[in-house]
Amino acid sequence: MAEVLVYVDHVDGSVRKPTLELLTLARRIGEPVAVALGAGAEATAATLAEHGATRVLTADAAEFADYLVVPKVDALQAAYEAVSAAGPLAAVLVPSSAEGKEVAARLALRIGSGLITDAIDLEAGDEGPVATQSVFAAAFTTKSRVSKGTPVITVKPNSAPVEAAAAAGAVEALTVSFSEKATGTKVVSRTPRESTGRPELTEAAIVVSGGRGVNGAENFALIEGLADSLGAAVGASRAAVDAGWYPHTSQVGQTGKSVSPQLYVATGISGAIQHRAGMQTSKTIVAINKDPEAPIFDLVDYGVVGDLFEVVPQLTEEIKTRKG
Repeated sequence: MAEVLVYVDHVDGSVRKPTLELLTLARRIGEPVAVALGAGAEATAATLAEHGATRVLTADAAEFADYLVVPKVDALQAAYEAVSAAGPLAAVLVPSSAEGKEVAARLALRIGSGLITDAIDLEAGDEGPVATQSVFAAAFTTKSRVSKGTPVITVKPNSAPVEAAAAAGAVEALTVSFSEKATGTKVVSRTPRESTGRPELTEAAIVVSGGRGVNGAENFALIEGLADSLGAAVGASRAAVDAGWYPHTSQVGQTGKSVSPQLYVATGISGAIQHRAGMQTSKTIVAINKDPEAPIFDLVDYGVVGDLFEVVPQLTEEIKTRKG
């Protein structure tokens, strides 16, 4: 069976959930070989092995932290060349974050291969992996495959279950020669993201979002209360963030972040196409809106016509009661 390179997204050795999802998908089309870079790379091996990685290629160098993107592309290219020397690869899989998509695009250009971004599913095909995408503001679902070179595919978070599958996970040092362009853009400072204690928006299994109907920054406490009762992330529509009611980092939509949780709860959101483009692939969608004609109701699995200021507190209290 052909091998599949999986680019590992981790923080100091702690593997993030989208990478574990990639390993599930990789096993459908071949044998996963993980590539972990930077500080703590070797510490990822146990987790990656538990989820199906037959090998873990690791490399650590100051360049990965001190410079943007290109050193990681150099390393992934080195991994591609080392692994493909033994036979053709089935694919290279990368998490579909902003950085992941840039790394994937640069790699595809270097190795002369086709690129598919923001896949939401992956299956084996007679002529190579077939990726499912949600396109044109989530109005259509397409299936595509790369016809040239080794497919380079980025996959959106929450596109596959995390499934344990014990494998060898043999750790191997990866030799990387950095290109001249690797040090072209230097990181001069970092500001840690303020922690809310809630899940990362793009990775959360449940997202509760508020829109124009929340009617003020002070009222987002209702949305946060419902989210906390569910163990969910908090999102917001563009109208809400443009009004200054919630941070832009929490915006869901075409000009914000795309999410695909198991459950998406839209409160006080009308359902403009720009917002729908960022959440339409959610598995189950619930809307709370006092306007029965709101476009969001054309999309939902469950709709509640009512004042969110009455519905949300009751819903939050009911969830807390059921959870004991």
